[in-house]
Amino acid sequence: MRDRFLVRITADPLDAAAALAFVEDPGAGGTCVFLGTVRNRSDAGEVTSLTYEAWDELAVRRLEEIAGEMLERWPLCRVAILHRTGDLSVGEVSVVVACSAPHRAEAFDGCRHGIERLKRDVPIWKKEHLVAGESRWVMGS
Repeated sequence: MRDRFLVRITADPLDAAAALAFVEDPGAGGTCVFLGTVRNRSDAGEVTSLTYEAWDELAVRRLEEIAGEMLERWPLCRVAILHRTGDLSVGEVSVVVACSAPHRAEAFDGCRHGIERLKRDVPIWKKEHLVAGESRWVMGS
């Protein structure tokens, strides 16, 4: 099963095209990709950037568990889950979840499940840096 998923925690910019290339499969009739990007506003006000930190080893293990769960629960062909750490500016991609499946419904369902589980269960934290000059850790998603 491990050859059917790619998971990565990295400080390097994320490449959605690489994730899409990984999930490409001749048996796939549908491919779904979710890109999470840094937005310029939050409940606290205008945002200038975010800082992501992760417990890398545990985060990778959890991402592997989520990818395995996705492959067991839906007839997915392949799965990629990538998350960035470090300082990110507005507009930069912080997370990529991609999967391919024989049909679009499974691809959509699997992809949504992947991002929701990641946000809930993976030890990755974000700090918002606000235009007002303050910074705050954001709990939950």
